[in-house]
Amino acid sequence: MRILVVGAGAVGGYFGGRLAAAGRDVSFLVRPARAQALQRDGLIIKSSQGDLTLREPKTVQSTDTVEPFDLILLSCKAYSLDDAIESVAPFVGDGTVILPMLNGMRHIDVLTARFGAQRVLGGLCVIAATLDAQQRIVHLNDTCSMTFGELAGGESARSKAIAETLSGVGFDVASSDEIALRMWEKWVFLATLAAGTCLFRASVGDILRAPDGKRAIEGLLGECRAVAQHNGFTMGPNFDARANQNLFTPSTLTASMLRDVENHARTEADHVIGDLIARGGAAQHRDHGLSLLQLAYNHLKAYEAREARSQPA
Repeated sequence: MRILVVGAGAVGGYFGGRLAAAGRDVSFLVRPARAQALQRDGLIIKSSQGDLTLREPKTVQSTDTVEPFDLILLSCKAYSLDDAIESVAPFVGDGTVILPMLNGMRHIDVLTARFGAQRVLGGLCVIAATLDAQQRIVHLNDTCSMTFGELAGGESARSKAIAETLSGVGFDVASSDEIALRMWEKWVFLATLAAGTCLFRASVGDILRAPDGKRAIEGLLGECRAVAQHNGFTMGPNFDARANQNLFTPSTLTASMLRDVENHARTEADHVIGDLIARGGAAQHRDHGLSLLQLAYNHLKAYEAREARSQPA
């Protein structure tokens, strides 16, 4: 199975690097400068699960003429989705399967509209990773997993084949026959975490130490769950257990969106929080005209406006 990984950043670089090191046929779709750096320095992963230096990884650029790939792993930032689609389009053939690992659901609508529903799987990943100043991929904890499946539900021959290809390379892989629900579960959790930690500019533990911090997280979680319910997805007991463990136990946990804010970087506010609001349900919990989720979203949009104003003309 020929695999194309879109980009060689923290997420795509980690999964693609592990696959390539295990002998899978992997190419990275990158810009010329990144391709030169990879040829010079290799793809470097620093992780408690084992460091890796992949020498001279195979790279592809959007202008190259090559045969369509069997599987495309897409893990770009949501705000880069349109550019990624244009770059990857020449490598999509009749038998190509696209496995996106973005947060939320809007990208599914965009990808199926462009390439057809038959070419798009549902997917999600759980990993905390970043690029350091030397462009090395730094895995920040022990967790690393990928879950995917048919958007229509059930199991297929191609999902079995993909699971076999992705397995046994150094990260956990699961094929789900309810991938849409799994994606909504992650979205509800992530939106709650991102909205809370960005609104308070603090970790879960620090929020819980505030006089009404627990109530605020409970309110955000309730609003996000209401949106999922409005769209036909009900969170189950396993989700409740994970949410209680991660959102209501004091810890240093923050969303990567908060790190983006602290680094004066672009955020996925529109994709993770704005689109959730747009899909309905949050208005049921309004207080003084704005729900907590709407307040968090407006907080992030005000941040974006300030950052745009501070940029040199």
